[in-house]
Amino acid sequence: MAALRYSLGSVALAVFVVASVTALFVAFHPTALPGGGEYDRTTVNIASEGEVVTEVEVRVADTYEKRYTGLSDTESLGPNEGMLFVHDDESQYAYVMRDMDFPLDILFVAENGTITRIHHAELEPNASEGGLTRYRGVGKYVLEVPYGYTNETGVEEGDTVRIGDY
Repeated sequence: MAALRYSLGSVALAVFVVASVTALFVAFHPTALPGGGEYDRTTVNIASEGEVVTEVEVRVADTYEKRYTGLSDTESLGPNEGMLFVHDDESQYAYVMRDMDFPLDILFVAENGTITRIHHAELEPNASEGGLTRYRGVGKYVLEVPYGYTNETGVEEGDTVRIGDY
């Protein structure tokens, strides 16, 4: 009987250790969870006064895991490439430049497609997680494009984003 108790205790301890290590791994690597893999892609058009001024090919981040990772695993973007973050609801959100290799323009987009806020986000290589700048805005969507893209294309707050197949 004592041997059985010892075995059950060892099994319980092993299960606890595996569960703890798994939880820590997922906390620091959320893309390891289901849904953190491949990104859908679509085209986003941005219009000013009804006229399309630019088109961006985007990866769609529509799960928590994909939104958390964002572009931090990307070395660079082409001139008309970006990422579209899709939230369940329109709300106030904050984005940071965690583990980024390049600066970005961050556009907050309302559910109706109106650009509500544009930030020009610089790299913060020496900032701790708590010290990162929080780029805030209201929207259901957030579009990240190369730094200076909105200046080069003339995109402004109030312009309209049209999302392709998504």
